[in-house]
Amino acid sequence: MPLLDRIVVDPEIVHGRPAVRGTRVRVTDVLSLLAAGASEAEILEDYPYLTADDIRACLAYAAAQADHPILLAS
Repeated sequence: MPLLDRIVVDPEIVHGRPAVRGTRVRVTDVLSLLAAGASEAEILEDYPYLTADDIRACLAYAAAQADHPILLAS
């Protein structure tokens, strides 16, 4: 499964915020844990239903969202 297929946006799941498929764990939750210094192993211990690929999918999703076109002024 491609990494980004692990992320879903569904209005019925966590109010439409991006989440890991099959869970109610938001992408922002995983990113916040990583930003706070949690290791992949710590996250997987606290959320045993996640996988290492789920964590990588959250990072890939965030990277894709941050890559926006640059608008040049004329």
